[in-house]
Amino acid sequence: LDKYESREVLLGRFSAKKGHPMKMSALALKEEGNKYFAARLYNEAISCYSKAINKDSHIPQFYTNRALCHLKLQKWEKACEDCKRALEMDHTLVKGHFFRGQALVELGQLDEAVATLKTAYDYAREQRLNVGEDVATALRTAKKKRWHLIEEKRMKEEIELQTFLSTLVKKHYQNEKDSVDLEKRISQINDLFRQIDERRQRREVPDTLTCRISFEIMDDPVITPSGITYNRRDLEEHLQRVGHFDPVTRASLTQSNLIPNLALKEVIEEFVANNDWVDDY
Repeated sequence: LDKYESREVLLGRFSAKKGHPMKMSALALKEEGNKYFAARLYNEAISCYSKAINKDSHIPQFYTNRALCHLKLQKWEKACEDCKRALEMDHTLVKGHFFRGQALVELGQLDEAVATLKTAYDYAREQRLNVGEDVATALRTAKKKRWHLIEEKRMKEEIELQTFLSTLVKKHYQNEKDSVDLEKRISQINDLFRQIDERRQRREVPDTLTCRISFEIMDDPVITPSGITYNRRDLEEHLQRVGHFDPVTRASLTQSNLIPNLALKEVIEEFVANNDWVDDY
């Protein structure tokens, strides 16, 4: 489709080609919706998918297709509702979990979003779908957003505590004449929280230290012939449960091909030793 064509021209082209909605089958309506979606005419696509659902409400893909349109239109609640209905019919539907997880992120329900996207990722791996990396990216993004939200809350609490302690000290010295001692105590409090703030600013785990499967910090990193490092335990579980291939490149892979990444292991151990907050990440 010509990207410079107007919305009206595109609608006219589709209208000239399609049959009467009442005479079209559910699958034909879905295909019509797909064409509108490809042209970024999301409301028209939703109309087609809704008509398809009216004809046959037992096909979960109709709901996930409509959910994706809702995502594009930033209608997060409607996207969640369609995904929920699709998953009631097929709980292993990767797109149902994936689209729902994305909508939950936008709604700020980050704990549920992370759990939902992790489910989507696990099913994508089991079903060997090529959407796995897209899901993995969304999962990493959701986890980082959740972490940053936790950090913002912690920062607010620390600022409130700093203000509270400073107020207590000032009240303690309000009837004292030793203003020098008061300034010293306030300075000590400010220095303490300044040090806390400096440590907090470094609270970010580099992606290179996390496993591409579990998204957790690795404790036993191994490198594959493709040059990608994973946590041994997670990769061996993948090889046993899913298949003998690299999760990212999908190249053939067995346990005998794994080589310990000793250099990265040393970096990780040093990082963990210097950052006692890692357990909460």
